[in-house]
Amino acid sequence: MSIFDLFKKKKEEHGLSYAKLEEWLDCVLSIDIPKDVVAFCFNIYEDADKNWSLELVGAGSFDADNSDWACDEVFTTRENPLRWHEDVEWMLIQDEAQALVKEYLERGRFGQKLKRYEGIAVGFVDGDLVLL
Repeated sequence: MSIFDLFKKKKEEHGLSYAKLEEWLDCVLSIDIPKDVVAFCFNIYEDADKNWSLELVGAGSFDADNSDWACDEVFTTRENPLRWHEDVEWMLIQDEAQALVKEYLERGRFGQKLKRYEGIAVGFVDGDLVLL
């Protein structure tokens, strides 16, 4: 085992992985989503000491030109977010989250279900959203 293998293993244990996201989303999306949800936003939070959280918000409205639509919360996983530790900067966390959500949309159990909604976005709760 090389030193690089140790770093890779540490990242897999503590970072955000597709397997963690998939398990969490499969559980969240297996319940009935309220009928008045028209779009979803994956909110990222920086907690403390390089700890991060991801929540899924279902919004009752959508406007591609105004990100305030994500504040029209009808459904949220705020009480059950996906949490992980990763010692990287916020920009990398956002890139990772976007890439993993895109992957879930393509191959996840409920990916096609999510794609039927008007919009899907990923971003920090106090920052800009990226529409997928």
